[in-house]
Amino acid sequence: MFRIRILVPAVALILTLCLLPAQAEPLFRGREAIPSDAVILFDGKNLSSWAYTGSDKPADWKLAKGYMQARGGDIRTKADFGDCQLHVEFWLPLMADKSGQGRANSGVFLQGNYEVQVLDSYGLKSEVGDCGAIYSIHTPLVNACRPPENWQTYDIFFHAPRFDATGKKTANARLSVLQNGVWIHENADVPSPTASHGAPDPQKPGPIVLQDHGCPVRYRNVWVRPLGEESPKP
Repeated sequence: MFRIRILVPAVALILTLCLLPAQAEPLFRGREAIPSDAVILFDGKNLSSWAYTGSDKPADWKLAKGYMQARGGDIRTKADFGDCQLHVEFWLPLMADKSGQGRANSGVFLQGNYEVQVLDSYGLKSEVGDCGAIYSIHTPLVNACRPPENWQTYDIFFHAPRFDATGKKTANARLSVLQNGVWIHENADVPSPTASHGAPDPQKPGPIVLQDHGCPVRYRNVWVRPLGEESPKP
């Protein structure tokens, strides 16, 4: 009888615990701006997560007042990413003596191949080469640019292309983009890399790349959240 009296409450406690809702680690514990599961790629302190594209040479962009400024070539993350949510803040200089692609040009590449254009396109009718464009493929739904010399934001949601076991592509890459909090691409289908439409899509995760186009464009507060499973490997 004594054992039964002990076992009944114990069983009841176990059943109660089993019925409690599953607990998850909170992404936020207060007013912090970055979710706890994000990978910090640049916090204004150093460039330890970056190297120059095409080499292992450490990135040497200018560091000042919490930002990095393009110089010396494109830079890439040392880590590779597939599906992800990417946050980037950028600042464009006023280059009033320039026009078109020469006006504060840069770019943000997902998986090393899919570019969201960075450019001073303030007040213009957007085309496929303007700021916010999925370069050469999709015009932004609306021009959401701030004037140059103001900090701007991209929040990019990227799904890598999919392949079957033989290496045949089964789904294109897809991108959704918010610029300055405004939705400028909604699940856009990206059928090829943006720099060369005839190039093959990558079948493995790749780096995030920030482009140096010879303009003193600045970046700060760069972080990424990997999403779900990576693209299947052939």
